[in-house]
Amino acid sequence: MKEHKGLLCKDEAKELMDVLLERKPPDLAIINARLVNVYTGEVLDNSVITTKGKWIAYVGPNLKGGLSSKTKVIDAAGKTVIPGFIDGHTHLVPFFAAHEFVKQAIKRGTTTVIAETMELYPIGRVSAVLDFIASYSNQPLKVYFTAPAMVSISRHLNGIPKDDLKNLLLRGDILGLGESYWQAVLQEPDKFFPLFEETLKAGKILDGHAAGAGGRKLMAYLTCGISSCHEPINAEEVLERLRLGLFVMVREGSIRRELEAVSSIKDMAVDLRRMILVSDGIDPKDILELGYMDHVVQKAIDFGFPPVKAIQMATLNVAERFSLHQFLGGIAPGKYADLLMIPDPHTIEVDTVISQGEIVVENGELKILPRKPSYAKESYATIRLPRPFLPDDFVIRVKGKGKKVTVRVIDQVTDLVTKEWQTEMPVVGGKIEVDIRRDIIKAVAVDRIHRPGKFFVGLLHGFRMERGAFATSAAWDTSDIIAVGVDDGDLALAINRLKDIGGGIIVCAERKILAEFPLPLWGLVSFLPMEELKSRMEEVIKVAHGLGIPFSNPFLSLVTLTGAAIPYFRICEEGLFHLKEGKTYDLIVT
Repeated sequence: MKEHKGLLCKDEAKELMDVLLERKPPDLAIINARLVNVYTGEVLDNSVITTKGKWIAYVGPNLKGGLSSKTKVIDAAGKTVIPGFIDGHTHLVPFFAAHEFVKQAIKRGTTTVIAETMELYPIGRVSAVLDFIASYSNQPLKVYFTAPAMVSISRHLNGIPKDDLKNLLLRGDILGLGESYWQAVLQEPDKFFPLFEETLKAGKILDGHAAGAGGRKLMAYLTCGISSCHEPINAEEVLERLRLGLFVMVREGSIRRELEAVSSIKDMAVDLRRMILVSDGIDPKDILELGYMDHVVQKAIDFGFPPVKAIQMATLNVAERFSLHQFLGGIAPGKYADLLMIPDPHTIEVDTVISQGEIVVENGELKILPRKPSYAKESYATIRLPRPFLPDDFVIRVKGKGKKVTVRVIDQVTDLVTKEWQTEMPVVGGKIEVDIRRDIIKAVAVDRIHRPGKFFVGLLHGFRMERGAFATSAAWDTSDIIAVGVDDGDLALAINRLKDIGGGIIVCAERKILAEFPLPLWGLVSFLPMEELKSRMEEVIKVAHGLGIPFSNPFLSLVTLTGAAIPYFRICEEGLFHLKEGKTYDLIVT
């Protein structure tokens, strides 16, 4: 499938004119269809759609002529045709390579994706971002991207350099600047304003991230030019953002599921044309067992949203948010021929997928295989630790002769949210030890790329680990390895093993590897089939639960320990970071 360019060229437009004026036959004709018109909200019976090349030509009632023996005709009697789904905000790492994601996404009717690149920039700067983008070119679906704003608790990574951003914004497949966390923007406006100005000057969008913001703080954040938010968790937050002119993205994916909590917005008599359904990330288990945007739209319908409105929220509304509506998001002449066939507007079970005029899925079977991309060799060498770690590296030593010391502990109050907890710890032989009885273990962050081997050891409460260690190279918003554990030897084993396998996930105990999931590409991505990724991740979760970790997804709780997006107290190779205060702290208070 040829790479998408956006608007029609002159020759393509002339061909469509020739088809519509019956001087040339269409390549494809869908007849007897029930058509969902997302522009008017109508469902139109006995409709015909014809295509030429990648584009839609005719849309209307039954044709009396214009077809030829060269035209492929699909009789859609008893079926409904809708636009291809668009995921307006997602993350395509960690876990799957491009071809594995594309295979699953297109089968379920997603023909366009807008993805963040924030995970790649900390690993290899612009070159890693471009390598990632290239892996999604010339695929059976279209993928657009947002440039990374790079809000990070690692201060040397915080804020993408302006020249790097300018170079990325020159690309047609970069639609704007990705999510910028509101706390960081309000704390350091001078760091982020130049990035916002550069993006708006290029005529591109600013994606927002306003989790927990409201009232004056939310309004202050929006003055920067932010035009969307994917963080509302209830109908009231959706309404506030809609009233302030935002495109509001509602998440229903593997990290957060808010559709049910916000569904009462449908009863508030407000216009929902600026409301969008997104995944914000999907993992192998969910995409295989539940689906992708087809599942999200079906859930919206099940929660009481009118079917046409639910379909609009994953098609036209998204296209309009990103100024792609000139050629995406609906079924009309001159738009991409991205079409799905489903039983009826209430039942989102995709039977046939047409993407850029080609039948990619027919009767549920994939007809065009995704391209398997190649990657730069630098993308594989990202665990650059200068030496093996020793158990002694993780000993927390205390100066002085005191028998107690007050320390700052990361308190895991939910599976994702943390806060600072100051508590006294005994000092024995000049050292602080873990205290399983009090549920206090060690957390270690190690820079694996930019300052290789620089590390910090902190304390963590709430993971309930009774033995072993749990480590990954896929830490959020940093270039760090993050590891948690009870035993210094197991921490060393887990981190060293990550270097051996080029990155991934390790669970170990009593100096033995219990589960291993290699992610050799950028330390984030595997080339295994999606089904194998699912089983590997299930094994990791099962074994992590066996160490005592209570959370439904221990991996997600682990990787977010370095994240700058979720409140409040985090860790990186530089120390402990308080998001609300915007400050880095040491472990010991007094």
